Parts: sequence; C-alpha cells; structure tokens
Amino acid sequence: MRYATFVCTLIVLSLSRAAFGQGAPQAPAVPAVPEGPRVIVSYIEVAPSTDAQAVPLLRGYRDAARKAAGNTKADVLQRVGLQGHFVITEEWNDDASWKAHRGATHVTQFREKLSSLRVSPYDERSHTGLSREPAAAAPDSAVTVVTHVDVVPAGVPKAREMLQGQAMASRKEAGNLRFDILQGVRMNHFTVVESWRDQRAYDAHVSAAHTKTLRDVLQQLSPDAGLYDERLFRLVR
Repeated sequence: MRYATFVCTLIVLSLSRAAFGQGAPQAPAVPAVPEGPRVIVSYIEVAPSTDAQAVPLLRGYRDAARKAAGNTKADVLQRVGLQGHFVITEEWNDDASWKAHRGATHVTQFREKLSSLRVSPYDERSHTGLSREPAAAAPDSAVTVVTHVDVVPAGVPKAREMLQGQAMASRKEAGNLRFDILQGVRMNHFTVVESWRDQRAYDAHVSAAHTKTLRDVLQQLSPDAGLYDERLFRLVR
C-alpha cells in the first residue's frame, strides 16, 4: 500500500508540474525577423473583364510608392496568359518606411477602388532579402518569374543553401537580368523573383541541370507539403 501511495503521489506531482508548464517540453523559439530592408510582394486577382480598369489603378499606386520616403523600387507585373492576375513588388529601406506608406490616405483610397474589381483577397507578403543583387534594365521582351517556395521548418537551412546556390548559378546564365531570393517573415516561406531577357533565355534556364536539382531537393525537403508555385509575368510600363 505504501508503494502504491508513493507512485500515485509521483503521478499527481508530475501532472501538476505539466499543467503549470514546469518540466513540460518547450516550443522552439521563433527566429526574430531581421532589421533592415523589406521587399513586399503582393498578389492581386481582379475579374478578367476589369483588366482595363485595374491597370491604371495599379500604375497610380506604383508611381506614388516610388515617390514615397524610404522606397527604392516599385513595379507592377501582369501575368502571362491569364487575365486579371497581377503582382506588385516593392522595396523599402526598412519596415517603418513601408508601414508609413501603407497607412497613407492615398493607399487606403487605392485599395477601396480596387476592392470592387477584386475576386480574391489582397495578398500582401513581407520579406527580407536573402540573396539580392542590382537588376539590369528589362526590355519589353523580358519575362519576370515570381515563385513561392514553402518547406517544412526542419528543411529551412537546406532550402536556404540550395536557393542561394541557385541564385549564384542563375546569374551567370545568358539572358539573366535579375535573380533575387527573398525570405518571408514566416521563415519557412521564400519568394524567388527572377527576370530573363526573353522567353528563350527563360526556357534555357528551366532546362539547366542546377534548376532541375533545386526542384528535386525542395520536393524531398517537404514531400507532403512542398510547394513550388512558379508564375510568369510581364512588366507593366
């Protein structure tokens, strides 16, 4: 009886400690988002019949962003072969300058006007630069590719290594104008923004051995949840 009472007491004490978080496994700390420049990638989908209305609104937003304090670049991209799909890419000196712009009256008005055209939420994603270099000027024939990459948290170090290696190799290819690797505020999410002189240069890149290797490794890192969502765009002038 004394042994049984002792065991029961230990069980009660263990449950009490767990209930108050004492001795319970601690969740891994979430890495802090680094200070410094921010790159904002926003996905916008409007009704296909409203392209002609959406483009002037998007141009107006882009032009205003370029004049805002702390902005270093802003572009609007229109998806190839699929009406109503756009991306805005913005580069800011820091998080504060982006948020100040985001709260401006003209930005609120832009979003209100766009809301009647949208057929999906305004999907805005903040990033820090993982591997970036100045982009070359893009001709009218240029193809810009925006790819969302999502891996399980345990795969983040390998994904970072592979993506940085891909950027270095891709920048050496004929026809490359830009190859940026961005890491999301959610650290297991990445966005790749790349520009190529024309469709032929992009097609050659897709066929390169290092591109195939990257896609294979990323799939292995997240066999059940891996995402490599690649979309082609043209620059809106």
